[in-house]
Amino acid sequence: MASLAIDAYLRLLPSVQQTGQQSLWLSYDAEADVLYVNFKKPSAATDSELTEDDVIIRYEGDEVIGLTILHASQR
Repeated sequence: MASLAIDAYLRLLPSVQQTGQQSLWLSYDAEADVLYVNFKKPSAATDSELTEDDVIIRYEGDEVIGLTILHASQR
């Protein structure tokens, strides 16, 4: 059986529950050091905004459908 750091994933639960989102998908691109957080699949952003702390908030209409977190390993 593969060793898995289950505790690290369990520590995410309070934050996920706090968002109020029903679904959540995470994808990490190690080469680009970018974490993609999606609340809807499939998702087609119609707009986005870059925050001062290098997080791109993606929208479909007025609904937030995801986040792109740049420089993820530095956080």
